[in-house]
Amino acid sequence: MKKIVITLAFALSIMRVSAQTETKAADNFNKWSVELDGGFNKAQRPFTSSNYYSSRISPFTADLGVRYMLNNKFGLKADFGYNSLTEQKDSSMPFDSKYYRVDLQGVANLGRIMNFETWTNTFGLLAHGGFGVAQLENKDLHVKDRMANLIAGLTGQIRLTDRIALTGDVSTIVNALQDRTFDGGSTTANRGFSGLLFNGTVGLQVYLGKNTKHADWVVTSDNADIAALENKVAGLEEQIKKAPEKQIIVEKPVTNTVVADKDVVKEMINDKYYSVYFDFNKSTPIENSTSAIDVILSYLRKNPSASIDIVGHADQVGSSEYNNKLASTRATNVKTILEKAGIASSRLNVISEGADNSIQKDSEEARRLARRVTFKVK
Repeated sequence: MKKIVITLAFALSIMRVSAQTETKAADNFNKWSVELDGGFNKAQRPFTSSNYYSSRISPFTADLGVRYMLNNKFGLKADFGYNSLTEQKDSSMPFDSKYYRVDLQGVANLGRIMNFETWTNTFGLLAHGGFGVAQLENKDLHVKDRMANLIAGLTGQIRLTDRIALTGDVSTIVNALQDRTFDGGSTTANRGFSGLLFNGTVGLQVYLGKNTKHADWVVTSDNADIAALENKVAGLEEQIKKAPEKQIIVEKPVTNTVVADKDVVKEMINDKYYSVYFDFNKSTPIENSTSAIDVILSYLRKNPSASIDIVGHADQVGSSEYNNKLASTRATNVKTILEKAGIASSRLNVISEGADNSIQKDSEEARRLARRVTFKVK
C-alpha cells in the first residue's frame, strides 16, 4: 500500500514538474534583442609607414546588432559596424578612412554559464565571436578595399529594467585579404590575417517580446529537483523491500481486525518529500512548488486536529543574519498562502533554520535544493 502511494505521488510530481519546466523553457522568456553601441577604436596595423598611425582612443565607432537567443545560454547575433579612422593630430600624417563591416556571430551568456545569479541579478557578461566581410574606403585616394574578418569580444551588462540593459563592449577584429593600409596610402605586403583593429563601445540592449524577462536574465529549471526525488524514492523503496509493512492488530472477543497502516502522507511530509523551492534571493515560491503546497493544504483540511511547523531554509551565499531573515520570510509567505486558503494561523508555526550548512556551497544544484521550505506535522 505504502509503495503504491509513494510511487503515484512521485509520478504525479514528475509529470507536473516536467510539463511546467518544458513550458517555461520554451515560452517564458523573450529571445530577441536590438543592440546599439557607440565609442572609440584603435587601428593597430597595417599603415603605410611609421609616419601614419591613429590615436589610442580614436572616435568614432558605431555598431547596430540584432540578437536571437536559442536558450538562456547560447544565441546568434548579426551586426553592422562602422569605424571612422583618422590620424593622431599633430603627430601623424593626415588621412581619413572609413571601415564598414557585417558579421554573423555566436553568443555565449557567461552570466548564466558561470551562475552569476548566485550573487547578482543586475550584472551580466556575454562573449561573442564570428566572421564577416568588410570594406575599407578612402574617398580622397579613391580606395575601396573589400576583405574578410574575424571578430571576438566581451560585453558587460547592467540590467536597468526587464526591457533595457546598459552595455560596455571590447572587441578585436582581425582582417584577412586586406590589400590596402588603413590610411589608404599604399598596398599591404601580406594578405593573410594581418589587419588588426580594436573597438571599445558603450550602448543599450533593448529586449523585444511579450514576456516579462529576456533569456539573458532567466534561470531555467533543470533536472536537479527531479533527480533528488528519484534518489529519495529509490532509497525509500529499498527500505520497503527490506522491511515489510507494519500492521497493528487489535484483539477482539470474536476475531482479529487489521487496523489501517501508518499515516503514509504524514511520514512523507515529515521526511521532506514535499518541499517548496525558491529562486536565489527570492521569497516567493517558484511555480513548480505549488504541488507541494497543495498536498500540505489537503492534509491539513482532512486532519483538522493536526498542526504543522513550516521550516524555512536558505543556501550559504550571504551572511548568517541575512539568510536567517530570508529563511523566515520564505516560511512566513508559505504560512500566508495556507492562511488565505482557510487554515487557522494557530495550526501553523514558522521556524527559520537559516543557511543549510550540510550542502556543498560550490555546487549550484545543491544550493538550488537548499533554498526551500519543509514541513513537520505535529
